Amino acid sequence: MKHLLSLESLSTREMEYLIDSAGALTQGRAHLEPHELAGQVWALIFNKSCTRTRVSFEVGIRELGGSPMFLSGHDMQLGRGEPVRDTARVLSSMVDGAIIRTYAQSDVEEFAHFGNLPTINALTDEEHPCQILADLQTIEERLGSWRGTRVVFLGDADCNVARSWMWAAARLDFDLVLSGPEAYLPPAGLREQIAEAGGRVTYETDARSAAEGADVLYTDVWVSMGKEEEGAERVEALRNHQINAALVARAKPGALVMHCLPAYREKEITEEVLENHAETIFTQAENRLHAQKAILLQLARAWQ
Repeated sequence: MKHLLSLESLSTREMEYLIDSAGALTQGRAHLEPHELAGQVWALIFNKSCTRTRVSFEVGIRELGGSPMFLSGHDMQLGRGEPVRDTARVLSSMVDGAIIRTYAQSDVEEFAHFGNLPTINALTDEEHPCQILADLQTIEERLGSWRGTRVVFLGDADCNVARSWMWAAARLDFDLVLSGPEAYLPPAGLREQIAEAGGRVTYETDARSAAEGADVLYTDVWVSMGKEEEGAERVEALRNHQINAALVARAKPGALVMHCLPAYREKEITEEVLENHAETIFTQAENRLHAQKAILLQLARAWQ
């Protein structure tokens, strides 16, 4: 594993190793850890703003002994049209790794191809791999294992988070249900890919049926960055896929409610449900730090 560009590109063994490593880092955070990034500078190249992704990576790099360098799209010649491949070549001679949060998946892949340094996808429109690794770590902590669970994703089931969940299901032993209006479910071609890869994924337009017997109910914002003009249309289309008390009652007793944040209360999730499950949701957010430290360590060792 030389880069983390997508969950699609990871093997089952690599994914399980990262989840286990993140759990171990959670337990050991109170103690001094080997500063394996000592003397290294990692660039955070963000064309999309974020709270959790930026803070967790910056803190993680510092805790591992390295130095983060934050670069927004406006700070770089990328914002004025410099090709991704040229930026990758320049940064490869000056920094030790790159963490990229942007729109096009192809930009992250091109950067990794032309750069001579470890590259991490911190979110694109296609995937959000770091988030799902932290989510699986959270499920393991709370339920004992993600193996054999029924994870139900509700809302825009063709967003980047949902797609990464699909690839996780193609590699790991759990059942995934994606529930949303037909127009918000993944396209047939992607469904076929996941089925061929062995993923146990089903698709539901009825949120109540989807939630029945769930071990995990999961949602994300309905209006992602870049979709603001569709806001009113999306809220109306997705309103029957809100996680509320009635939906939670259909899940298994003790089921987890998860949200990758930020949350828009009374849209994709009610205030009541979010606050009742706040401990899980904000532990899920904290686990971004631990999962990303596991990724950083793995890549740093691979490039030694």
